[in-house]
Amino acid sequence: MAIDEGRRRWKGLDKDLNRIGHVEYAVQSIWAPLAAPGAAAAFIALAALLSAVYFGLADTPMIVILAAAFGAYMALNIGANDVANNMGPAVGSKALTMGSALVIAAVCETAGALIAGGDVVSTISKSIIDPAAVASPDVFVWAMMAALISSALWVNLATYLGAPVSTTHSVVGGVMGAGIAAAGISVVNWATMGSIAASWIVSPLLGGGIAAGFLAFIKWKIAYQDDMIEAARRWVPILIALMVGVFATYLALKGLKAVIAIDLPLALLIGIGCGAVAYGGAVPLIRRQAEGLENRKRSLRGLFSLPLVLSAGLLSFAHGANDVANAVGPLAAIVAVSQTGAVTDAVTIPIWVMVIGAFGISLGLFLFGPKLIRMVGDQITKLNPVRAYCVALSAAITVIIASWLGLPVSSTHIAVGGVFGVGFFREWDAERRSRLKAGRPRRAKRVDVEERKRRKLVRRSHFMTIVAAWVITVPAAALLSATIYLAIGLLVH
Repeated sequence: MAIDEGRRRWKGLDKDLNRIGHVEYAVQSIWAPLAAPGAAAAFIALAALLSAVYFGLADTPMIVILAAAFGAYMALNIGANDVANNMGPAVGSKALTMGSALVIAAVCETAGALIAGGDVVSTISKSIIDPAAVASPDVFVWAMMAALISSALWVNLATYLGAPVSTTHSVVGGVMGAGIAAAGISVVNWATMGSIAASWIVSPLLGGGIAAGFLAFIKWKIAYQDDMIEAARRWVPILIALMVGVFATYLALKGLKAVIAIDLPLALLIGIGCGAVAYGGAVPLIRRQAEGLENRKRSLRGLFSLPLVLSAGLLSFAHGANDVANAVGPLAAIVAVSQTGAVTDAVTIPIWVMVIGAFGISLGLFLFGPKLIRMVGDQITKLNPVRAYCVALSAAITVIIASWLGLPVSSTHIAVGGVFGVGFFREWDAERRSRLKAGRPRRAKRVDVEERKRRKLVRRSHFMTIVAAWVITVPAAALLSATIYLAIGLLVH
């Protein structure tokens, strides 16, 4: 009898515990999706508070507080969208786990922004509009605010849709739209806009072509050789030296310009020197790694993993140094006008503004970045360390060539174009090799049209979505910015 009573008592307790467990599970289910937006909202509020502390709580203009909040919002969106271009290939190729990629990118992005971020930024983004047309401080401040809000909203929407877009082009479109709404269509520098439109074609084609060229070289010089391991011993150190030399040149030109002014010839000399040192170290390293490897393609992937990880980190450092201005450039301009009461062609970025941009990019990467990292690294085409290495090297080389030629290119378009390039090259190479095999009597194999479509190595739906997002970024951001500027005008007046 006592045993039955004990069982009933424990049975009741188990029911109560089950109810509590269901409640806890329900709470977790409700709050888990809200954790990232909540952390983002807290960071935006902290950025606004930081601006108030800097100016003095009683003396801070409300426009500066609002600009700091939207600058933080823009930084979060840049981290969520743009950084995927650097880390996506490394994660997609399994050279890095998602967690490792997030840590490396956050550290390198923050270091690049704080160490080598631009001290001075153009207040009229790359001469998109005529500064004389917005000489009124009030007009200028609200135009910059509209550009900041619109570009952040557009990048946020693109991230939600899974499309990697150029944050630079988003800011350019925002400035153009606000400028047109403020002073008319004649205010726009259409020659500059024409160059930017040309970069929509130049950037991905150049990045894709270079990436495909390197993949072709690796296949024909290493992967298709009878003794792949011996070919790797000979060529991989050269490829590593090339990568180090290219990235040294890239960082000298783009990542360290705020620390020391370096022209292209000096940057190339630095790159050659670093490449020579890297070759000397890579030869014995690759020989040791190649010992005991089986003579098959899978063995080659491990030889490219470390260079790929280093290249991803270096790309993130350079990205932080260059693109932090997209987040905080308009904010810095608004702060400068609020302090001086006058519009100038260039302003110095205060350290507290740079901190908002640097940490905002890193936090946005942690909270929302994995979605776009998976898109770039895994959902466009399948990558391994060799293919991802080609994409990373292509990104750095393309930026150097563009700087030499004076072409305005987008790092987003270059990197994603490189992913498309290796995918389309693999399709072409697979078709070529299947035709060669079909010519051999005993190995002929007919593949119908539908099966060929199914075997495509680049997902066409993602290709069309991304290209469409690229094309409409500037006009969409411009239209959104003009609408926001006009709405602000109605509210203010």
